[in-house]
Amino acid sequence: MTLYKYKAQDKEGKIYERTIDVEKRFDLYDIIRKEGGTVVSIKEANSSKSFSSLNNLFGGIKTHQKITFAKNLGMMMTAGLAVTRALSVMGKQAKSKTYKKLLSDLEMDVSHGKTLSESLGKQPKVFSQLFVSMVKAGEESGNVSGALGIVSSQMEKSYLLVKKVRGALIYPAVIIFVMIIIGILLLIFMVPTLSATFEGLGVELPLSTRVLIYSSNFLINNILMVLVALIVFATSLTLFLKSRIGRNFSDNLFIHVPVLGLMIKEFESARSARTLSSLLSAGVEIIVALDVTADVLQNHLYKNAIGQARTAIEKGEPMSAVFVANEHLYPLFVGEMVAVGEETGKISEMLMGVADYYEEEVDQKTKNLSTIIEPVLMVIIGIGVGFFAISMLAPTYSLVDYI
Repeated sequence: MTLYKYKAQDKEGKIYERTIDVEKRFDLYDIIRKEGGTVVSIKEANSSKSFSSLNNLFGGIKTHQKITFAKNLGMMMTAGLAVTRALSVMGKQAKSKTYKKLLSDLEMDVSHGKTLSESLGKQPKVFSQLFVSMVKAGEESGNVSGALGIVSSQMEKSYLLVKKVRGALIYPAVIIFVMIIIGILLLIFMVPTLSATFEGLGVELPLSTRVLIYSSNFLINNILMVLVALIVFATSLTLFLKSRIGRNFSDNLFIHVPVLGLMIKEFESARSARTLSSLLSAGVEIIVALDVTADVLQNHLYKNAIGQARTAIEKGEPMSAVFVANEHLYPLFVGEMVAVGEETGKISEMLMGVADYYEEEVDQKTKNLSTIIEPVLMVIIGIGVGFFAISMLAPTYSLVDYI
């Protein structure tokens, strides 16, 4: 694929610019012709793929911008504005160049006859399949603004839930990282001074002191090797976790970790239920809704469970049986609520109730986790400080006994 930047003139004589990836330059002429435009100029973009990747990383569309996009566009359409006019207004208000360009591209696509869902579908790195599917369902039902309202609410709920869970885990991670750094600094700068003193005294050193001195000497004499080993280990671990085997291993491991495993199950249950409920309430067919839900989920165990539910629907069987059979992933409450929804014809409402319930549970557990972690971290810090203090002071007491 090659990145091209072109200028074209539409039927009304207006000049517009776009940047697009195509395999051949000839394909670009076909795209412009289908848009109803006339080529003015075409040139290869100067930015390389690596620059493009960095731009996506540092200047891409953030989650909160997508939420704001769906919310504002839905409100403007409810007020009676046409899609192109609404996108134009939002583009004028946008401050980010990347966001402004996205809105301009969407406005151009819609003004040339594409539906909003088709325009969004051309931006797969920005808009997920969930987003596109819900907008498409809204177009088919004649209620795009309602679909945008649902998708903005769904994304906001998921975003806040993820943010709370990450926030609860960042604190202990930072404390442990700082402890490791302080420990390394003590081994490099403080222990050698004390060990030289102990050698001068000529006293017999306790085991803990000898271990500490040996660790210090090894670190100082092999600092480069230790750094290389840490980098190799971190790189290998990252690559392993990104591989299929690594993802499967971590997915299985995390759901069996005490406390954290239960939070993950409730988190994934809430995400599954809210995504499926949002799609169904927007009018998406249940088979498509299950496919999109499976695509949204990250854990392969939950993806497989949703895939089993899809197979059950295709066979004419109730999908509640699948949730009940996967009780090791979904709490029994989920299967029972889905079964009630199937009996009453209100699956969407039941799933929304499940999502609200488990989001509250996860929210409460993140607060409790913060409360529990603090004393646990204090104990760990106390043990580390105590071990270091005893190891360094014990030879002094040995000297007193010797005297």
